Amino acid sequence: MGETDAAIKVEHLAAGYPGVTVLHDVSFSVSRGEVFALLGGSGCGKSTIMKHMIGLNPIPAGRISVAGIEMNRANRERILRKIGVMYQSGALFGSMSVLENVMLPLEEFTRLPPAARRTLALMQLELVGLRDAADKMPADLSGGMKKRAAIARALALEPEILFLDEPSAGLDPLTSSALDDLILNLRDARGVTFVVVTHELPSIFKIADRCAMFDRTRKAMVALGRPADLRDGSSDPFVRNFFNRGGSNGV
Repeated sequence: MGETDAAIKVEHLAAGYPGVTVLHDVSFSVSRGEVFALLGGSGCGKSTIMKHMIGLNPIPAGRISVAGIEMNRANRERILRKIGVMYQSGALFGSMSVLENVMLPLEEFTRLPPAARRTLALMQLELVGLRDAADKMPADLSGGMKKRAAIARALALEPEILFLDEPSAGLDPLTSSALDDLILNLRDARGVTFVVVTHELPSIFKIADRCAMFDRTRKAMVALGRPADLRDGSSDPFVRNFFNRGGSNGV
């Protein structure tokens, strides 16, 4: 992968919070148009890294660049225009309809008239198969529909990069597989780069081009590569156990 192909670069990152270091010296790059998964057991730091990557938490040490822009306080708004985020619960506003939720980023970051915002939001809902649910409230949606609505909202500004936090969590296998298909379709149709926090093995093998794996005990990134290569060729017992025993070791 050449430097010009990098949608995201993480260099010597110390991930954590004030007074607490969760991971030491993490470095990796994510290629444009790649589905890149962050893996590991509970508390290993994968969600913490994502929060640094989207600018939600300040970076204790090291550097992160997103879409060619270095992540810092001054650049955060520029970066927010280029990324979309789907949080684990969906984080839809319960007092707003599905359509109003999707229109919200357009209201915050553009000067488009209401009719244009509505049209663009409906296009995103059509893309995720929720056009007929536009006027429903989040409470009326199934778990899978909430995830799709959250993805539609994340797509509202047509970002280059989409961050998904545990997209399959709490979903039945069929719904989870359909969501995986949606991710791959968006990657193929729009060239969207995905960073996905997950521990669901079926999804990892279906959607991830590459993955980075973290170990809470060592406070380190312990593997980087294609899922099948890590499953079949890693010499690290922790990595082999994750892939070959269903991630049951505290995951």
